[in-house]
Amino acid sequence: MRLSKQVVPISASLAIITAVTAVLFYFKDDDPSTDQHLIFFYLLPTAFIAILYGSVVSMLCAIAATFAAAFFLYDPIFSFYVSNPRDVGELMFFAGTALIGAKCTADITHRLEKPRNATAKLLSKS
Repeated sequence: MRLSKQVVPISASLAIITAVTAVLFYFKDDDPSTDQHLIFFYLLPTAFIAILYGSVVSMLCAIAATFAAAFFLYDPIFSFYVSNPRDVGELMFFAGTALIGAKCTADITHRLEKPRNATAKLLSKS
């Protein structure tokens, strides 16, 4: 039973990252002179995972999104090598923003749940 509680959040986050990657890869422009900054479309799914499952799974989601973007969205395609130093900086900026956002989003959403749970436990003991 414990294993399924760990597998479902990771599977859901990987499925969401895969779906977003497929959509972004489809709409990726092959013209290298246009800066599209597609990686930032991963921030919404990362925040969604943080709300549902917490910060650890969301941070794993952000790391997976960074690697997926490097592999599928940046030249050369289908390689983790990123040729443009500005794109490397963009990947690092995204990773930092996504990790901080994941932690903050998870803390805000789960902090609101804790007082209710603590109050319910106190009332049930009485």
